[in-house]
Amino acid sequence: QVQLVESGGGLVQPGGSLRLSCATSGGIYSTNAMGWYRQAPGKQRELVAAIAITSGSSIRYADSVKGRFTISRDNAKNTVYLQMNSLKPEDTALYYCNTYPRVVIDWGQGTQVTVSS
Repeated sequence: QVQLVESGGGLVQPGGSLRLSCATSGGIYSTNAMGWYRQAPGKQRELVAAIAITSGSSIRYADSVKGRFTISRDNAKNTVYLQMNSLKPEDTALYYCNTYPRVVIDWGQGTQVTVSS
């Protein structure tokens, strides 16, 4: 059974940093590009960043996070990361990972990121 387990969220002050992790299982990791998505209260889920698993090249970033967030992966650990720097209150959301560009896996529980002073 394919599983996605997100972790690393928390409460951070504006300007702070967090690193999110997405552990994958079930074989999906080696066959798909992966993405980080987020959903803020009252808003639709949106793509934050995506990465090609084989090459490790980033595919895209949302305009709102360019220059602040970096997506990466560790193939040995079947894990995708999202390094988030210079966090802003508007980054507050529940963050998820999944395949990209098509979401083919049941969503995990996500990890909450709250940016507040």
